[in-house]
Amino acid sequence: MIGQVQSAPHVVVRSLHVRLDAASAAALDVVRAEGLNDSQAVRAALQEAADRRRSRAAVRDEVRLIAEDADDRQEMRAIREQIAELAPVAER
Repeated sequence: MIGQVQSAPHVVVRSLHVRLDAASAAALDVVRAEGLNDSQAVRAALQEAADRRRSRAAVRDEVRLIAEDADDRQEMRAIREQIAELAPVAER
């Protein structure tokens, strides 16, 4: 069912029905323990999951940009070489 139904304080743009397995039901109980009803708990969990995924995607993008930076790679190589020169010689 898709439509807009007024629900304080949110405007509901989509309604869905889900069947939860035991692990999902337990996870819902954890979120509901904060005093939320099912709908609030599901919305909160979805928003938190989306935030985490966006954050991970931003980190992946940053790592990719750093990896593609030739100047940064050269600087890191020089630092590794300097550290290797300072390291004690291992005995065999």
